[in-house]
Amino acid sequence: MSGRKRAAVLGHPIGHSRSPQLHRAAYEYLGFDCSYDAIDVPQDAAAEFAAAVRREPDWNGLSVTMPLKAAMAAAVDRLDPLAQALGVLNTVTFEHGPGGTVLTGWNTDVQGLVNALRHAGARDAPRGVILGAGGTACAAVAALSRMGCTAVDVHARSFRGSGAAGAEADVQLVGRRLGVQVNLNPWEDAAAACAAADVVICTLPPRGADALAEQFNALAADRSGAVLLDAAYDPWPSRIAAVWESAGGTIVPGLEMLLYQAVEQVRLFTGSAFRDEPAVINVMCDAVGLPRR
Repeated sequence: MSGRKRAAVLGHPIGHSRSPQLHRAAYEYLGFDCSYDAIDVPQDAAAEFAAAVRREPDWNGLSVTMPLKAAMAAAVDRLDPLAQALGVLNTVTFEHGPGGTVLTGWNTDVQGLVNALRHAGARDAPRGVILGAGGTACAAVAALSRMGCTAVDVHARSFRGSGAAGAEADVQLVGRRLGVQVNLNPWEDAAAACAAADVVICTLPPRGADALAEQFNALAADRSGAVLLDAAYDPWPSRIAAVWESAGGTIVPGLEMLLYQAVEQVRLFTGSAFRDEPAVINVMCDAVGLPRR
């Protein structure tokens, strides 16, 4: 067996990912001998991929992005309590032993969101609005909960349900598990909600909020002191971010979330080799062109 470890980010598509730059910079700084690649894995191949990597002892960790976060959660051996509550993961660690390899799923998106919002100046217990209702929206519910929210408004074009008979939307199920009231709202009311919120987390795909941005812009709302985090980071600024900033609000690119969730992944993947978190963050910032902290 080679002494070098392997890690990768999985998704479909995956060519746009900045995770390799972040992880490689951190590993180089820490002197951690581990490769890190981007691998395109379609959703229907997630279980097969998980079965294959557990047979290869060099594997050390996986970062998981859309659309695999739920599929991989079903393919690992166990989930940490947060990933269990969310029903989605973004991280997989490996424990190789004589009895075989155990895959554990984690969700570092939540801490990534919290730290990115805190860095941007978001205050405690904000009035929070989430745009979209997929896996990242579930993480956003947990992030706002950690910031002190007891109720969150979610606006989406549709709500998928995995509760009894599909009666409960996934984001509501997560809210119930975390003790947060999740209010489901029509997409048509999203612009007005954004005009009144303290924090808005947009979890839509790139350009998914462009039409909403024009509706919001027409309201001419003053957003001074309010924060918008758009999980999409290409193109940047997104249209919704541009109009938010023009209204006086603070904007946070998804790259900030990616940075902070990646720091937590590096901590999990490197174990005792992890040290000097501020320096690790700064070399990761350098790798993707973010300002040093």
